[in-house]
Amino acid sequence: MSFEHHLKKLTVAGALALPEPVKRRLVGKPVVLDGQTLDLDTQLLLKLQTVAREVGAETLPIEDGRDRLASQSDLVGGKPPIGDTLDISLAGVPARVYVPSVLLGADARPTLVFFHGGGFIYGGEHSTHDQVCRFLAEESGVQVVSVDYRMAPEHPFPAAYDDSVAAFRTVVSRAPSLKVDTARLAVGGDSAGGNLAAVVANAVVDDEVAPIWQLLVYPVTDNVGVTESRRMFGSGFFLTQEFIDLAIDSYLPAPLDRADPRVSPLLGKVPDGLAPAHVVTAGFDPLRDEGEAYAELLRAAGVAVTHRRESGLIHGFFNTIGVGKASPAAVQDIASRLAIALH
Repeated sequence: MSFEHHLKKLTVAGALALPEPVKRRLVGKPVVLDGQTLDLDTQLLLKLQTVAREVGAETLPIEDGRDRLASQSDLVGGKPPIGDTLDISLAGVPARVYVPSVLLGADARPTLVFFHGGGFIYGGEHSTHDQVCRFLAEESGVQVVSVDYRMAPEHPFPAAYDDSVAAFRTVVSRAPSLKVDTARLAVGGDSAGGNLAAVVANAVVDDEVAPIWQLLVYPVTDNVGVTESRRMFGSGFFLTQEFIDLAIDSYLPAPLDRADPRVSPLLGKVPDGLAPAHVVTAGFDPLRDEGEAYAELLRAAGVAVTHRRESGLIHGFFNTIGVGKASPAAVQDIASRLAIALH
């Protein structure tokens, strides 16, 4: 870790630890849009990013953008404990197993197969989601298998989809050696990873072993339409329309692929027997409306769905577990639901 990065971590942690009246004076008036008030800590984080003149990852060359998102995740992710980790390969797809302390001696572990976000172009090698995977595993008492699928633009669609389906099926086939309880197996992810979790659940629904639950955190569900939330929150709230455009152009360079249900599940048919889903959206997120539309699509098809909108938060709160109050509380709620679903 560079001295500059260490200084940034101290600045972020110190700023968010200030008394609320001080933070309010620093950021100014509350931000109210669409009947929602932006969380104060989130507003301060966005202010610090502006003051530091830190440009978005989407404005940088791809490799530099990957470094930028990894650095940002480290700034807000803290250092969650974990019982044990193990790097493995699932049919050639790298993955990392997170074993919570409570399961270290268990031979049949409830397990979440997890797919990271990052617009299908960022987040490889566990660079952005290591902290939240540790947190989810330890707080829920559920083993997490995080899949490091191939990323665009080097590997466009359907590479991430193919890797994710293959990884899930390999977890099932290797269940005894990975100590996976296949009766308590779920899929989950955030953003692009929420997309992959949803389409994996659809793809394997008729397999002998399919997920019993889906965790979809602000998932990408439609790569064709433009929602009101994309128009309203596409600038100034971390995830930008420019980021979304870069993600789509990189992962889906062929326009005809963008309506494929394997990447736009909102545009496809919900298969019979699909696992129950918990969908989490953020109020100030460009992806809010399509995530909520997908929850409604599943519900209309008879799938058991719960939905929670974190109305004051932005895209990226899922990684913000080391600072502030509202974002860690939201991720704690997700971990609690995961525990209930698989125990």
